[in-house]
Amino acid sequence: MRIRSLLVSDPDLHKSDTLPDPEPAGAGLFGDPEPPVAVAPAPYRVLARAYRPVKFDELIGQDAMVRILRRAFELGRVAHGFMLTGVRGTGKTTTARIIARALNCIGPDGNGGPTADPCGVCANCVAILADRHPDVLEMDAASHTGVDDIREIIEVTRYRPIQARMKVFIIDEVHMLSRNAFNALLKTLEEPPAQVTFIFATTELRRVPVTVLSRCQRYDLRRVSQSELATHFGRIAGREGASIDTDALAIIARAADGSVRDGLSLLDQAISLGEGGGGAGAGGDGPSMIDGAMVADMLGQADRGLVFDLLEAVMAGHTATALSLSETAYQRGADPGLVLSDLLELLHTLSRLKALPALRESRELPEVERVRGVALADRLGMAVLGRAWQMLLKGVAEIEQAPNRQDAADMVLIRLCHVHDMPTPGELVRRLNEAGPAASPVVPDPVRPPPAAEPGGGVLRLPGGPSAGAMSAHALSQPVPAPAADLPPTPDPDPAPSLRSWREVVAYVATRREPSLHGHLRHCVHLVRFAAPVIEIRCEPEAPRDLTQRLGAILLQGTGTRWTIAISRERGEPTLAEQSGEVEAKGRTAAESHPLVQAILDAFPGARIGALRDTRLDEYGLLPETPALLDDAQADFTPLGAEPPGPGEFTFEPDDIPEND
Repeated sequence: MRIRSLLVSDPDLHKSDTLPDPEPAGAGLFGDPEPPVAVAPAPYRVLARAYRPVKFDELIGQDAMVRILRRAFELGRVAHGFMLTGVRGTGKTTTARIIARALNCIGPDGNGGPTADPCGVCANCVAILADRHPDVLEMDAASHTGVDDIREIIEVTRYRPIQARMKVFIIDEVHMLSRNAFNALLKTLEEPPAQVTFIFATTELRRVPVTVLSRCQRYDLRRVSQSELATHFGRIAGREGASIDTDALAIIARAADGSVRDGLSLLDQAISLGEGGGGAGAGGDGPSMIDGAMVADMLGQADRGLVFDLLEAVMAGHTATALSLSETAYQRGADPGLVLSDLLELLHTLSRLKALPALRESRELPEVERVRGVALADRLGMAVLGRAWQMLLKGVAEIEQAPNRQDAADMVLIRLCHVHDMPTPGELVRRLNEAGPAASPVVPDPVRPPPAAEPGGGVLRLPGGPSAGAMSAHALSQPVPAPAADLPPTPDPDPAPSLRSWREVVAYVATRREPSLHGHLRHCVHLVRFAAPVIEIRCEPEAPRDLTQRLGAILLQGTGTRWTIAISRERGEPTLAEQSGEVEAKGRTAAESHPLVQAILDAFPGARIGALRDTRLDEYGLLPETPALLDDAQADFTPLGAEPPGPGEFTFEPDDIPEND
């Protein structure tokens, strides 16, 4: 109406913008032939939609779920609620639509019932496939998160289906619903009407309340393997008239990361690389062969051969070659972070080839990995592969923070090249031990001879007294762990144990499932005198007031003897925790001063001593008490860390008794 008024009110505008006469419809007045009707071409449908499965048999990689659903339809045991979970692109929504068609299919003759093989030609199947069935409702929970949206669904469930046998509600990304929305859905989900089925799909199952999960049958859709994806993509490419080699299909399958939809999107893009726009059907002159290099360029990746060349150069220490290959990949458009990620993936493959020899004959591996990968895995040791993995893993994180990604990648490669021949800690220990005493002198222990080395290697025995202990070689580069909060319960003791020392009393309390009391006895109680059944102790202020009563009751119940627990003001011995700390400190000092450890620290700049492990210490980090001394009357004067006496050597001189710091 506005356009007509303008034409009438403005004659100049009317003259300059006169509308053309309409084309005559049909035959002209003088028998002219009818003009051809132009038909607009159908819009292009991407491969992910064009090849979406419509039957259970067309789902790939989900054999277990398909088998269970088929059996459920055969037995008539179809649940009223389904929870489909898995990563994106594995077929959750597709499976929900197939279930909806299977529930409502009536067959070509209109008399069929629920079936695991919907016909695809009846009115219900056609309408569901076209997303226009009035009784199959899909809702995206990401955009409808409130309780009002769920109330609308609950209101609809009260009415019978309009056309189909069952009302089916498909809620995608159900984890996005609010807490109130989940609560509003619970009652209806637990006792839905007989003609209603709920199908939920989510990628984050942990965010779905357990109250909802318990009311549904859960199906986990797994990532599809690379071999299945490559085979599937090859079939689709053949139907599209595209020529694509196996290397390109392998790259696409690897980049898809188990997602069929992601892989089809990449395949759709790769087909466009072929000459003629992906096939004669697209209006071109036919496709050209699409190889792995073209797909790698499309994805911004380095081709597999270049990744192998780069890893071989790094492991050989050829810095110039490695940097040249990195620059070549960068000029081709490969992202430096993706190049290092490809190196990480290759290291993982080589490690699996070493750990699983049967994998070398697997047909799932591409040809280049079966040939070059096996040869490279045989040349590299597992320790070298593990060290390179750790450095690359840290390098990938550095690239994300660096102002120039390529510079950061070069620095990572340079570091890898310079540590290619550095020995591992185990190799260094072996070399130092093979060099003899001249290279690594051993300081004799003033108290006892060093323990004999155990066969098999891997553990470095350090002399220097009871606190030196045994230290694992790999612990040199590990952080020092925090001390354990408490001890695990020991096996059940005898009905009437014989408690001959304070440490045995504390250990007995640990077996009585009294973790709080046991912790206070370890950390807050100083022993003043022990002469069973009399114990004198001094408690720290943070100890509970009823500690003596609880301890006496436990000892009475366990031993059948009434014990006297007296509180003293004398200083007494250090607590068991303090004694353990002294032993650990002495052991660390002895380890740091040992020539062999110093040589290792010099060979590995930046390394540090981790946790010390002494197999001679008990669960309290102390040397086990000697029964012979405990049975003697002089056991009260046994010093911390004393050795069991030999024949005729029971007495101690005052100068031989070490002071308790």
